[in-house]
Amino acid sequence: MLKFLGSFVLVILTSCPLLAQVEISAEDSVEIATIQKQWSEDSFQKGALQQHPISKINDIYYVSFLGKINENFDKGSLLSNQFIVGNPIQSIVSLKIPVQKLGDLYQLQGVQFLALASKINHQLDKAIHDIHADSVHMGLDLPQGYKGTNVYIGVTDWGFDYTHPVFYDSTLTQTRIAAAWDQYKTSGPHPNGFNYGTEYNGAAALLAAGSDTSNIYNYATHGTHVAGIAGGTGAGSVYRGVAYDAHFLFVTFLVDEAAVLDAWEWMYQKAQADGKRLVINMSWGLYHFGTLDGNSLLSQAITAYSNLGVVFVNSAGNNGNVNFHLKKTFANDLLKSKVDFYSYGANANMWGQSIHAWGEVGHSFQGGIIVANPGNTTLVESPFFNTSNTNAYIDTFLVTGADTIWYNLSANASHPLNGKPQMRLRVKCLNTSLKIILKATADSGTVHFWNVTELSNDVGNWGMPFSYAGSGTVGGDADNGISEPSCADDVISVAAYAPSYTTPGGSSAGGGLAGFSSHGPRYDGTMKPDISAPGVSICSAMSSFTDVAYTSVSNIVFNGTTYHFARLSGTSMSSPVVAGVCALMLEANPYLTAFQVKDILRNTARIDNFTGSIPAAGSPTWGKGKVNAYACVKEALNLVGAIEVNLPKSWNLYPNPVAEEIHFTLLEDLPTSCRIVNSKGQFFDLPIYDGKVSLKNIQAGEYILQIQLNGHLEQETFLKVN
Repeated sequence: MLKFLGSFVLVILTSCPLLAQVEISAEDSVEIATIQKQWSEDSFQKGALQQHPISKINDIYYVSFLGKINENFDKGSLLSNQFIVGNPIQSIVSLKIPVQKLGDLYQLQGVQFLALASKINHQLDKAIHDIHADSVHMGLDLPQGYKGTNVYIGVTDWGFDYTHPVFYDSTLTQTRIAAAWDQYKTSGPHPNGFNYGTEYNGAAALLAAGSDTSNIYNYATHGTHVAGIAGGTGAGSVYRGVAYDAHFLFVTFLVDEAAVLDAWEWMYQKAQADGKRLVINMSWGLYHFGTLDGNSLLSQAITAYSNLGVVFVNSAGNNGNVNFHLKKTFANDLLKSKVDFYSYGANANMWGQSIHAWGEVGHSFQGGIIVANPGNTTLVESPFFNTSNTNAYIDTFLVTGADTIWYNLSANASHPLNGKPQMRLRVKCLNTSLKIILKATADSGTVHFWNVTELSNDVGNWGMPFSYAGSGTVGGDADNGISEPSCADDVISVAAYAPSYTTPGGSSAGGGLAGFSSHGPRYDGTMKPDISAPGVSICSAMSSFTDVAYTSVSNIVFNGTTYHFARLSGTSMSSPVVAGVCALMLEANPYLTAFQVKDILRNTARIDNFTGSIPAAGSPTWGKGKVNAYACVKEALNLVGAIEVNLPKSWNLYPNPVAEEIHFTLLEDLPTSCRIVNSKGQFFDLPIYDGKVSLKNIQAGEYILQIQLNGHLEQETFLKVN
C-alpha cells in the first residue's frame, strides 16, 4: 500500500553561467559538489578515498581529473598552486587537484573540459598451441623464431610479483622487468616528471621491493597472472607466455583514469628512451563513465599515443551472459523493465544498481523508477525526469510501508564530448522482495540503457539483468556490452573463447566462445570487438605475495620460495594473449604502425566451425575471428611500416640524397634483393649487386628501402633526385 513519497531533494547547480570557462558534465558536477560537502579529515579516512577518485600524496588529498586543453593552458601556474599535472598527449592531460581548491575548477585557464577520472576494475599451455604461437617460436617456414625480443610489454594492473621467476630470462639469471612504478607507494623515489608513487629501476630495487603494495584490491595477483600470459617464460614449466623474451614495464595504478593516463606517458617515455616498441595491455574496464562511443577523453588519448606507435590491447568485458542492456526506439511510447540487483550479502561494498543511458543527438528522453510488490502491483513511483531540463542533481527517496528506496539522478541535455543526451540513475533497495522498475519515455529517438552494479568504493563493473516483470514490461539483452576503453577506435578489443586441444583419448575439445565474453557492437554501430583469443581456464603465474584464495595446479621452487600457477578465466586473460602476439609482430617488423598491427590481426584472423562465417565488418561476438599468431608474423614480414624507431643497424645508405646508385656501408651478409617503397605505398623489389642498388628507373621522391637481415626487417629512408 502506498504510504507517501519522500520529497527531500538535494539540488546542486551544474554550471556557473558567469564564470563557466570550463565545461563539466552534470554527473561530474554533482560528484565534485559531494566531495566538497564531505570534505573533512574524518570523512575522507572513513570512505571517500574509496568512493571517489581521491588519493593522498605527500599528505595532501588530491582529486583526479582528465582535461581537454587549448593553447592557453599554463602548466606552470597550476604547478605553483600545488596541482599535479601530467604531460599532455596532444590536447588531453591528467590533473590532480587539491580538494581545498576544487572551487577553482571553472576558472582554470586553457582548460576547455574536465572529467572526473573514472574508477577502474579488473576484468597457457593449450592457448599457445591454439593461436599457433608455438610455430612462431620455432620459426617454422620463417626467417627465424620470434619471441618478442626488443619489445616492451607494458601492463597496467594490480598485484605484481617482481620476484617471480617467469619474469626472468630463460636461463633464470636476469630479470626482464625493465622498470616498475607503484603509484600507491609514497616513499619514493618518484618517476622523473611525476611527483607521486615509487619507481623501481634495476634488479636490486625490484627484488628488494618484492611486490607492489597492498591497495584497494589488497595484495592482488591479477597483474602477475596477466603478465605471465603475455610474456612469462614459464620458468621451466609448460606455462610459457606468448612473447617470452619481451621485457616488461609494470604500473600499479591508482584506480582512476588520470592515473592510467600518467602510466601510459611513463611507459611511452621509457620505451622511447630505450629504443623499444611498446605494447600496452589493459585487462580492466568500466561502463558507467566515458561515452562508450569512442569520444571519451581516454579514447582521444589512446588515438594520440597510437599515432606515436603505441599499440593498445584491451579486454572486451565479461558481461556476455548477462542481459544488462536495453535498446528502445521511442515513438511517443513507454518502456518499462525490472532492474535486477546484485546480492547485498555477496559484497561488503554493495550499494545498489546504476542505470546509465545514452540517447541520440537532438532527441531528449525521460526516466524514473517504479516500486512494485511481488505481484507487480505499483506501490510508489518517482516522477519522470527529462534530460532536456534536469539541470540539478536529484538525491531523494521513495517510502512504502517500512521500506525506504533511495535513488539519485543526474542528466545532460547535450554531453560536452558527443552532444548526446545522457542520464545516470542510481537506486538502493535493501528489501529484495520489492521490484524496482525502470520507466522511460520519449517522443522520438533511440536510447540505450545499461544496468551495472554500484559499489560504495565505485569500482563495480559487472552487469545485472533487465528482466520481464509482467504485462507491459520487457527484458534486456547482452548486446552493445563493450566497456571503456575497449570501445575506443584505436584499441584492439579482445573477446574470449575456450582454447582448442586434443584429449588423451584423441578427441577434440574446446574452441567455443566463452559465455562471459561481452558482445558488441558499440552502441553507435561501430563493430567491436576486433579479435578473439583464448580466455577460458588459462594457466599462468600467481603472485607469491597475494592474499587472494586460488587453487594451485602446479608450482616451482626458485631461490627458496615456492611459486604457484593457477587457472583463471576472463577477457582479462584473452587480452594479454593478443598483446603477446603484437610483440611477436613488432620483433619481426619494428617499423609497423599501431594501425598496421591492428589491421594484421583482423585480416589474418582464422575462422572455424565455432566462429562460422564472419561478415567483412566483423562479428559482434568474435570480432574478425580467432587470433592467428603465425599468420600475423608472416604478414608483418611482408609489410613496410612507417614508424621511425631508434634501433641499432649494422648498415647505412649513401649517398643520400642519391641520383643513380645507392650503396650499403655493409658489404657482407647482405640479401640478394631489397624492397623500395614510395609515399603511396607502391613497392618495387630490386636486386642488390656488390653492395649497391641501381635507381636509374626510379622517379624522384622520398622512399623507404627495406631488407631482411638476420631474420628481422630493417629499413632506412632516402631521397631520390634526378
